[in-house]
Amino acid sequence: MIKARKMTPSSPEPTPRPEAIDWAMVERDLDARGCAVLTQLLSPDDCRALAALYPDDSRFRSRVVMARHGFGRGEYKYFSYPLPEPIARLRPLLYAHLVAVANRWNATMGIDVRYPGDHDDFLARCHRAGQTRPTPLLLQYVEGDYNCLHQDLYGEHVFPLQVAILLSEPGRDFEGGEFVLTEQRPRMQSRAEVVPLRQGDAVVFAVYNRPVQGTRGSYRVNMRHGVSRLRSGRRHTLGVIFHDAK
Repeated sequence: MIKARKMTPSSPEPTPRPEAIDWAMVERDLDARGCAVLTQLLSPDDCRALAALYPDDSRFRSRVVMARHGFGRGEYKYFSYPLPEPIARLRPLLYAHLVAVANRWNATMGIDVRYPGDHDDFLARCHRAGQTRPTPLLLQYVEGDYNCLHQDLYGEHVFPLQVAILLSEPGRDFEGGEFVLTEQRPRMQSRAEVVPLRQGDAVVFAVYNRPVQGTRGSYRVNMRHGVSRLRSGRRHTLGVIFHDAK
């Protein structure tokens, strides 16, 4: 098991609060729309402490400038192992609540892959396949930045759900920068959904495919996500991806 890294004394330790969430409603929303909002998963103090880690390069394994790769504008950094304690606790807690949905979706779509109930066991599967690099990331946007529609896959072993937590407050810290999902159904035009979030809210969403029930049974739809253009200010987001990368 990979140990967590403690926060610095000047940064209060965020306390994940998934136990306060109505997970039955989350499951219904995921089935209906491919996403669900987890309200106030982190407190404002928690959010500020995590956002304040961004300048500390010792916490991260790499930095990506989106414009260099055609990903959009803005930048993000992947955390290194060991993860800061709040992220190290939050990742397996959320996974434990989402793994049943992931397994049910795969069964519905005729995908043979099943995920173990314990996140450490799933990470061990990733690591055996050479996917050993941590994927939780901290994103930073300033005025004019945006994130193109994309999917976070990283290797053969992919957990089909992920979580993004907004660490900044809309209307105070920034304007614009809405979280956007698109859904491509077979032989239909793409459907877009803008997910409104406040500071500390999280959105859990499908990474790439999800099942939809039609009149003739279920079928797969293709999902992508991104962030619209930031009109002003600065926006930080924590991305929690459950599989590791090659």
